[in-house]
Amino acid sequence: MRSLLIFAAAAALATLPACSPKSGPQSSAPAPAVAPASDIHRFKIGQLDAVALKDGDIEAPNDGKTFGVGVPTTEVGDVLKAAGQPTDVLDLSIQPLLVHAGDRVLLFDTGAGNASFAKAGRLPQSLKAAGVDPAQVTDIFISHGHADHVGGLLRPDGALAFSKATIHLSAPEWAAIRADSSSAKLVAAITPKVAAFQPGAVLISGVVTAVEVKGHTPGHSAYEIASGDQKLLFIGDTAHHFVISVQRPDWTIEYDGDPKTAEASRRALLQRAADQDLRLYAGHFPFPGLGHVKAQGDGFVWIPE
Repeated sequence: MRSLLIFAAAAALATLPACSPKSGPQSSAPAPAVAPASDIHRFKIGQLDAVALKDGDIEAPNDGKTFGVGVPTTEVGDVLKAAGQPTDVLDLSIQPLLVHAGDRVLLFDTGAGNASFAKAGRLPQSLKAAGVDPAQVTDIFISHGHADHVGGLLRPDGALAFSKATIHLSAPEWAAIRADSSSAKLVAAITPKVAAFQPGAVLISGVVTAVEVKGHTPGHSAYEIASGDQKLLFIGDTAHHFVISVQRPDWTIEYDGDPKTAEASRRALLQRAADQDLRLYAGHFPFPGLGHVKAQGDGFVWIPE
């Protein structure tokens, strides 16, 4: 199992990789006590109230080893430049999703916490700006066990950050996490709260359905969130970068545990999203990560809302 699957206690997260085994920039300044308004974005999914929550950012190098493994960095840079992006670094946002569903408060992924590879840890302040106390969260849906998606499960003191929430994740992902000895402290902390499900399961009837997306981790899940005939697909790490992952879905991404399977899954999901004009929530795309994709050439293009 690759080091990308490490699902460690909050105290260890500062040294763990998230999407990549490379360490990114570290934040030397503490998170602000109150999140700026730009750290939340309110929107609707049918009749459901939803909020994009900014947790932070990750910078990934254009080094031929991360995005477009084996592709000349000049070729990767040309694709980035054509989209008006820097050519030496790829910026990834980190944004969990909050959804109010009747008397339930749903949180999809939990950000990077205090991990050193990211400038992150703003989820608590973003939740506060959204008017939600952590104790009000009833359900957490984890896409997978990489540290930039589970880093916010524990507080810095090792206690559960969301003491009353059930933690939903797929059975294959939970098995992989438990099999990693370095995750022992976090596993011990969250085990009483975990509700493992079979891939593709309906988790909240009429509201949340898991969508299996193979290749990134052993049990990586996207989530379809529905309200009547309106739907939003939370894609997890099916696609990481709004230019490279979308326009060149067949390029190998180092973050994927099984790259070839992940490439096929990524293309298939993007094709379905384009064909059906699906509304997507992409946790690493520019904040707030809401939009659609459309086919363009041999790839696709991201159309933000």
